[in-house]
Amino acid sequence: MSGHSKWSTIKRKKGAEDARRGKIFTRLARDIMLAAREGGGDENANGKLKLAIAKAKAGNMPKDNIERAIQRGTGGGGDGVILEEITYEGYGPDGVAFLVDVLTDNKNRTLADVKRAFTRANGSLASAGSVAWQFEKKGVITLSGEGLDFDAVFMTAAEAGADDVLDEEGTITVYTPREMFAAVESALTAAGYTFDEAELRWVAKNESEVPVEKAVQNMKLMEQLEELDDIQGVASNLSITDDVIAALEAGS
Repeated sequence: MSGHSKWSTIKRKKGAEDARRGKIFTRLARDIMLAAREGGGDENANGKLKLAIAKAKAGNMPKDNIERAIQRGTGGGGDGVILEEITYEGYGPDGVAFLVDVLTDNKNRTLADVKRAFTRANGSLASAGSVAWQFEKKGVITLSGEGLDFDAVFMTAAEAGADDVLDEEGTITVYTPREMFAAVESALTAAGYTFDEAELRWVAKNESEVPVEKAVQNMKLMEQLEELDDIQGVASNLSITDDVIAALEAGS
């Protein structure tokens, strides 16, 4: 999982580029809609929505856009849009397994976009169930900033039920069993910590190590999928080593 933590750090550094392309508001709005759909439109009673709104405000998303996204998520947008959650399964170069979570109002359009990304990367979509067994849903909570004490975060998270805590380049990532996510999130919040991210995410049970060249191709496929507006999350079982990250950065 440590490699994927490094990949998350790289993605955060790309945030400014996303903002320049104007895609950030679309992604933030979908995060808010999904959170409101799952837990209701009251951010005080919906921790996921509260985090999504905080991220939207940090990204300078206008208040009206935030309120509209909440209304759409709770079915009160008045535009008749019905959002559907779908998970697509696929294989990247050298058989690397992928799970792609989407939130869409047009599954035919989204399926075509996802299929095109796999095809261009010399990968392919897979039938339902052929890939999912290689993953499990885990809670993933990330914290960053000056003054974080890893040992203190570790103890708080572990006592609440976390099963792994990693520290990489100033970012602390806490992994929890799915059923302990809420308890760990609450314990860290009560201890005064604020989060960069807190969500349930697919995590590979075992990672697949492939040649560096193939690994870079898979990471580029991951990037291409994440660029699609309807994508909520992309997971793979790729082993992301320092050599792979160095090769990716050298080629970018």
